[in-house]
Amino acid sequence: MADRIIRAITCDGAIKILAMTARETVEEARRIHDLTPLTSAALGRTLIAASLLGNDLKSDENSLTVRIDGDGPIGSVVAVSDNYGYVRGYCRNPHADLPVREKDRKIDVSGGVGKAGTLSIIKDLGMKEPYIGQTPLMSGEIAEDITAYLATSEQIPSVCALGVLVDRDWTIKAAGGYIIQLLPGVYDDEIDRLEECMKKARAVTECLDAGMTLEEMLAETLTGFEIEVLDEAEVGYRCTCSHERTCGVLMAIGTDELRTIAEEDGRAEVACQFCDKKYVFEKDELYELIREIEIRNEKKDEVRGVV
Repeated sequence: MADRIIRAITCDGAIKILAMTARETVEEARRIHDLTPLTSAALGRTLIAASLLGNDLKSDENSLTVRIDGDGPIGSVVAVSDNYGYVRGYCRNPHADLPVREKDRKIDVSGGVGKAGTLSIIKDLGMKEPYIGQTPLMSGEIAEDITAYLATSEQIPSVCALGVLVDRDWTIKAAGGYIIQLLPGVYDDEIDRLEECMKKARAVTECLDAGMTLEEMLAETLTGFEIEVLDEAEVGYRCTCSHERTCGVLMAIGTDELRTIAEEDGRAEVACQFCDKKYVFEKDELYELIREIEIRNEKKDEVRGVV
């Protein structure tokens, strides 16, 4: 069953909600990157956060990146979403692992990510430069860090819940999350009601593993609020790499480096960080790229000469 993302609002217009199921999305990431339970949980939560935030973008040309740079053994964790919520991602050390926490026997995501570091949100909105917001990591649990970022950097009072449940065979049993945001004009009593709801809320994975739909989970979580679903869509793990994009990556390293690769290695192999697909360029293709760079440079020189 494909993953779903829904956008909803309380009928009094006080609260906006984004929620999604993500088992298939995180399982695909686990399969591609050969993740451990620890890295499945960390990358999975980051993918869910990116999907929820990315779904709020307006244009097909927009994208959003969540990047976590902590001091834990996982290293950097990166997830990129389009404006529909389709995501891709990777972590620097996919095979990192730690024992479960003694206190509750749960995956130690905070220990894997680290508590010292930064959370960055990068929005490419089609402008000259992307918007970059950055805050220090609060806990390394990711959901708390996203909540703190939204409150601090974007001035939006929010609650973020993210969860990944890993089965005994390391496959993903359940995954999902939600972001609840207070809208302008909300009354104090509604804030108090929401806070009480959050104190009693069950974990996302507990709800989803019990077979709840997103609507049922939100109804239970936001007891006393009437919720209207505005729209829904399928989401998943989707990489945008292509032969053409990879040509651009190779051309960016310059003619000297390409010529060295062509002469010494006779070919180039480029692997996509997001999906591990490999693109091979033989010697003649490398020389074609070199010639294309030279032609482009000649045209630039001609333009400068006219100016």
